[in-house]
Amino acid sequence: MKNSRQEAILDLISSRDIETQEELVQALRAKGYRVTQATISRDIKDLNLVKSTRGSGVRGYQCAQPVNQEAGVNDRLIRILRDSLLSVTQAQNLIVVKTLSGSANVAAEALDTLNWPEILGTIAGDNTIFIAVRADDDGAEVTERIRNLSRDEEKNGEGYPG
Repeated sequence: MKNSRQEAILDLISSRDIETQEELVQALRAKGYRVTQATISRDIKDLNLVKSTRGSGVRGYQCAQPVNQEAGVNDRLIRILRDSLLSVTQAQNLIVVKTLSGSANVAAEALDTLNWPEILGTIAGDNTIFIAVRADDDGAEVTERIRNLSRDEEKNGEGYPG
């Protein structure tokens, strides 16, 4: 129920301006969710939502940028991904990434922080990452971009692939 409600919240704030928690409560109730303001307040915190001025000029809820988006943290994560990457294999819309033992979680976090729109999500074990992408064609492109991460470092020694 919580996941469904939080998905509904994200859909609502992306499709229209929601200025207050009360508006959000009313919108969710209209969709059939039984919620209180306290529940919504917790959801807002869990989803890392903030109030900011949107393009329409209305101050409403939006997703905040995660803390790990800071350049220094992101650069270190990408370096760890590059250093631990062993292989990348595509199987339709799934990509399997093999890393050094114990580094898959950090490598998956690095991939997540890249915010590539083709990547739907990652799941990491000890030395393996499964990546789901939107379509088979996206799989080929993302696979090549991951492989190029190591090559880019050799070419220019910088933190982000071109």
